Amino acid sequence: MKFLSAALVAGALFLTGCASTTPTSPDAASPGGTAAAPRGDAAPVYPAGALTPITSGSFGSRSVVTLAPPVDMWDRIRRGFKMPDLDTDLVRDQEQWYATRPDYVQRMTERSNRYIFHIVEELERRNMPTELALLPYIESAFNPQAVSSARAAGMWQFMPATGTDYDLKQNIFRDDRRDVLASTRAALDYLQRLYNMFGDWHLALAAYNWGEGNVGKAIAKNQRAGLPAGYTDISMPAETRSYVPKLQAVKNIVADPQRYNVDLPIISNHPYFQTVTLTRDLDVALAAKLADVRIEDFRALNPAAHKPVLLAAGTPQILLPWDNAAVFQRNFDAYTQGQYASWTAWVVPNTMTVADAAQRSGMSEADLRAINQVPPRMLIKAGSTLIVPRGVRVQQDVTALVADTGQLSFQPEIVTRRTVVKAGRRDSVASIANRYKLSAANVADWNDVKTNHVFARGFSVIVYLPVRAAMSARVGTGTPRGVGAKAPARKGLVSKTPAAAKQPIVREKRGGTPSKSKR
Repeated sequence: MKFLSAALVAGALFLTGCASTTPTSPDAASPGGTAAAPRGDAAPVYPAGALTPITSGSFGSRSVVTLAPPVDMWDRIRRGFKMPDLDTDLVRDQEQWYATRPDYVQRMTERSNRYIFHIVEELERRNMPTELALLPYIESAFNPQAVSSARAAGMWQFMPATGTDYDLKQNIFRDDRRDVLASTRAALDYLQRLYNMFGDWHLALAAYNWGEGNVGKAIAKNQRAGLPAGYTDISMPAETRSYVPKLQAVKNIVADPQRYNVDLPIISNHPYFQTVTLTRDLDVALAAKLADVRIEDFRALNPAAHKPVLLAAGTPQILLPWDNAAVFQRNFDAYTQGQYASWTAWVVPNTMTVADAAQRSGMSEADLRAINQVPPRMLIKAGSTLIVPRGVRVQQDVTALVADTGQLSFQPEIVTRRTVVKAGRRDSVASIANRYKLSAANVADWNDVKTNHVFARGFSVIVYLPVRAAMSARVGTGTPRGVGAKAPARKGLVSKTPAAAKQPIVREKRGGTPSKSKR
């Protein structure tokens, strides 16, 4: 009898451990809080605290967790739905929009195959609604290279400033707003923060699109007027008003694709990629070759890298398809055919022209402009970092400081012209230089005199001025008193450098004065 009683108690305890908690409202789950009870196909939720026996009165009211694993990712996502449904005309309009574009839905769902397992894993780890795994469909159609007209980037569409707030590094080597792991971490951090701020997922999503400050002001406005301040009550721009309905429409299609005549591609409930540690600077093309993947597929998993080289100090990990990670490591360890990286970084010591930088780095000007995206008519400012060829003698990889902080800054080139102005009474090298904001040493050199020289009245003084200033001096507009308005004949006003000029910079040139240059 004692044995039978013990067996019954043990069986009751086992069933209690498998039973779910008491059901709560669908919106009760908060990021990091207690999840809502499963509804037949929901994710398992295990009780906290001590186990208690099931009594006869409570046995029938408890639901039992299903032990069958999700069939695929769509099934897994459906099991984690926790947001309250939105049922409005805007939702139906969006359902119709997607249902009438099956090719578009097919393309973006196939594209999500690479990323959605990781996103769902992160959402479940944080106990967040799996509807949020569908948000990149709305933001970017799951394109990590997407850039909006407002400069939001990546599949989660982070603005530069919001990306910086969430530790997404943006420099000349990489943009973490596009990085699969970093941007997902930042997006979920941000969404959790917005939910904790507003206590409502629809308001949190509106804030993700419109900005938390704007949503907060709209709520406060309604509250001051004594009006309801929920998502459907506050005023917002048309784009934001359609934002949550778009997500709801995609959720409805995923929940019941047959109803909308949508054929969702099979996405296995299995990781698509795994991380591989990068120990050396490595060309992107070589990385793809060693992994035996197409370079397009490599870039799709590593979209943050927007240069032809990966820097180990700045990109310590790369993502590779699950079955190719071991292939890469084996080939990397056996690689003996030369350098891992044919590119490196060079910090420009002083402001210089693109032509000068190209000459010093051993590149053509056109190649340097192309690889570093240097716009025309710009000087490269001191301290800028350029991608340049890595010589065979360079053994050291790029340092962490440069890899993490490398930036490229420009200043406009100034086109100067040889201009002749008339000296006034008691005009000197110093007064001419001061009048036209020039270096006294340059004025002296251009006129083959000393810096303390005093010009005779009416003397033709040669200066090199920016084009607009040269034209002003030429026609006499804005010319200080004592400087003649008229100049020699036109062909002597703007001309090439005379053979007698002492400085090679005494000519018409570009590059400054002739002396030196969330969201």
